[in-house]
Amino acid sequence: MGSLGAIMKHPDDLYPLLKLKMAAKKAEKQIPPEPHWRFCYTMLHKVSRSFALVIQQLGTDLRNAVCIFYLVLRALDTVEDDTSIDTDVKVPILIAFHNHIYDRDWHFSCGTNNYKVLMDQFHHVSTAFLELGKGYQEAIEDITKRMGAGMAKFICKEVETIDDYDEYCHYVAGLVGLGLSKLFHASGSEDLAPDDLSNSMGLFLQKANIMRDYLEDINEIPKSRMFWPRQIWSKYVNKLEELKYPENSIKAVQCLNDMVTNALMHAEDSLKYMSALRDLAIFRFCAIPQIMAIGTIALCYNNIEVFRGVVKMRRGLTAKVIDRTKTMADVYGAFFDFACILESKVDKNDPNATKTLSRLQSIQKTCRESGLLSKRQTTILIFILIITFSILFAYLSANRQNI
Repeated sequence: MGSLGAIMKHPDDLYPLLKLKMAAKKAEKQIPPEPHWRFCYTMLHKVSRSFALVIQQLGTDLRNAVCIFYLVLRALDTVEDDTSIDTDVKVPILIAFHNHIYDRDWHFSCGTNNYKVLMDQFHHVSTAFLELGKGYQEAIEDITKRMGAGMAKFICKEVETIDDYDEYCHYVAGLVGLGLSKLFHASGSEDLAPDDLSNSMGLFLQKANIMRDYLEDINEIPKSRMFWPRQIWSKYVNKLEELKYPENSIKAVQCLNDMVTNALMHAEDSLKYMSALRDLAIFRFCAIPQIMAIGTIALCYNNIEVFRGVVKMRRGLTAKVIDRTKTMADVYGAFFDFACILESKVDKNDPNATKTLSRLQSIQKTCRESGLLSKRQTTILIFILIITFSILFAYLSANRQNI
C-alpha cells in the first residue's frame, strides 16, 4: 500500500488503496493449484502487480492466455535487456525464442532477481503455454517470433531516426497490442481490431515509458541502452547523456517536450481502439494502462525531474485509476482533462509549442465530439482535479529549482 506520509498528504487515496490491497489478496487466493500455473501467476504478481490485478477480471481462458503471453514476452525482454550477454549469444536466442516456448526443458539463465527466477524456471511457462487453446498458441507464437526478430535487429542497430524509433517501439510494444487484439478475437469476445490501432495502443504506452525512464536507462550498468531517437535529441545536445547535466537543463526540457509531442500522435488512435471494445473486462484491461500513460506524459512534460530522478504517478493515483475507470466516458474525460493540463503547461517559447498545442487540441476535439464528456462519473472529475494539483505542484517546484 502507499506510504503513510503519502496517505497523510492525500487522505482520499486511502479507500482506493485499501480496495487495491483487498483485490491483490483476493487475486493471490485465486492462484491455480497446479504447479506450473501456480508458478506463472505467482511470477506475474512479482514482476507486475498492477497487471496481475487488472487481468483478474478477464474470463479464465483469456486470463490464462494473457498471463502466458505477458510472461513469454517478459522473458524475451529479459534476454534483450541483459547487457552482460554477448551479442553473438543473445541474437540467436531472440530469433529462436518462439520455438523455445514449445520446449518444456528449455531455460536460459540471465537477468536479475525475479526475472532470473522466471528464466531459470521457464519450463513452467512452456508447460502452461502448451495447455492453451490452439488459437491462443498461434497468436503468442506469431508475436513472439516477430518481436524476437525485431529485437535482434535493434541489438545491432542504433535508433537514429524517428522512423527507427517507431519501428523499435512497434517491435517491443506495438506487437503486444497486435497480440492482445488476436487473443481478444480468439476468445470470441471482440472483433479483430485493425493493426494500425492496435499498434498505436502499444506505442503510446512504450513512448511514455521511454521518456519517463531516461535517467534509469542512461545510468544502466554495465552499459546503457537508449532509444531516444538521435533525430530528436541531436537538435539539443551533442551526446544523449548530456541531457542529465544541470547546465543543459533548458535544452533537456525542450528535448523532453519534443518527445512528448511525438508520443501524443498516438492518443487519438488509442481512443478509437478503446471505443470499439464491447466486453467490459477487456475494455478496463485496455483503458487503465492508457490513462496511466497519458497521466505519466502529463507529469513528464516540461519537468526537469525526468533528468534528476524518478517521475511517476504515486500509488494512490494508480489505485484511483484502477478503481474508477468504468466506461468510455471516463476515458474520454481523463484524456480531455490531461490534454487540458498539458496545454496549460506549454511555454509559447518552446520550439515545439505550436505542434504540441495542435495535437492537444485535436485530442480535446475528439473527446468533445464523442458526446460523452458530460456522462463521466463525478468521482472521476474529483480524481482528475487532484492529479491536476499534483502535476502543477511538481511543475512549479521544478521551475523554482531552476531559477
